[in-house]
Amino acid sequence: MATAHSYEELDAWQLSAALRDKVLEVSATWQARDRRFCEQLRDAACSAPRNLAEGFALFKPRRFANHARIARGSLVEVKNHLNDAQTRQWLTQDEATSLLQLCRRAINATTGLLKYLDSCKGIAPTGWNADPEP
Repeated sequence: MATAHSYEELDAWQLSAALRDKVLEVSATWQARDRRFCEQLRDAACSAPRNLAEGFALFKPRRFANHARIARGSLVEVKNHLNDAQTRQWLTQDEATSLLQLCRRAINATTGLLKYLDSCKGIAPTGWNADPEP
């Protein structure tokens, strides 16, 4: 895996940000239907790229991995909410298919990032200025 110089270069962040943007767009009119549900979905969608960006800035693989795990959990929460929205018939079949596929891609990319970070065994990738972790 090549070293990323910014969080925007990470596939996991790019896919999570794209999912966030699509979720914010498609859910914009749902507030009147179920405000709490809409807020939870939107917050979970925003959480994934936010946590990946914050974790990247920590420069320590173990700490980054913790944030990536939170991001992955948020992505799974988004998937659950999208399935719920589909059941409520708030999404067309095409919207549901597209969003769920993007969500799966973001989950898979974040899982791959986690595997990579876990393999670092406390040693920061080249280009990172990090202290060794116990």
